[in-house]
Amino acid sequence: MGGILDSTRLCGSPTVVEVFQKVFAELIGSYFLVFAGCCSVVLNNSEKTKGQITFPGVCVVWGFTVTILAYSLAHVSGAHFNPGVTLSLAIYRRFPFKMVPLYFIAQILGSFLASGTLYLLFEVDDNSYFGTRPAGSPVQSLVFELLATFLLMFVICAVSTDKRAIGKLGGVVVGMTVTVDVFIAGPVSGASMNPARSLGPALVMNVYTGFWIYIVGPFVGAILGATCYNFIRHTDSNPPI
Repeated sequence: MGGILDSTRLCGSPTVVEVFQKVFAELIGSYFLVFAGCCSVVLNNSEKTKGQITFPGVCVVWGFTVTILAYSLAHVSGAHFNPGVTLSLAIYRRFPFKMVPLYFIAQILGSFLASGTLYLLFEVDDNSYFGTRPAGSPVQSLVFELLATFLLMFVICAVSTDKRAIGKLGGVVVGMTVTVDVFIAGPVSGASMNPARSLGPALVMNVYTGFWIYIVGPFVGAILGATCYNFIRHTDSNPPI
């Protein structure tokens, strides 16, 4: 009897509720990030609406969606929506390691559900496939994914973990970075920068062409980006805290 009461108290404790809120926020954010961004891809490439969004439009949709979700959910979960971001922040003690698996599950599940929604709403063919596949050589796509994610993580560290940065504009800056990354990396690698973003469509559509690129590139790029910013963070005018 005592064990049952203890379990009930644990499930209703503020700590458990807070963890659930954070994980649910990550799931919701990951869902709408993938749904909005990939929806723009489908609309731009499908036969019925081909070209209506345009490639610059797709870039803007991804960037604006990140900005909207960052301002909506950053105060709840940190608005990672990306396993590479979550792991990198955990490595540099900006996020608890014990939460990493829960965030990974939420991010991947959100991407999977969003991809499933798009699959049900549209007739997706090879041209309107909304996942990521390398357009260039595997090495070229890998380098683009690594560099694009490096820049994204570098900027995230600057605006969200450094007190010297102007925090109120952080969401705008991160969104602009995503827009620039999609502009330059999109035609080559698809500009995933996010293993969860690539995994969801791959699972739903059963397409795994060059999938390893979208695991290795974003994870390595994010860790390197966080490492470089962590190195320049510790200056004489800004001692380690």
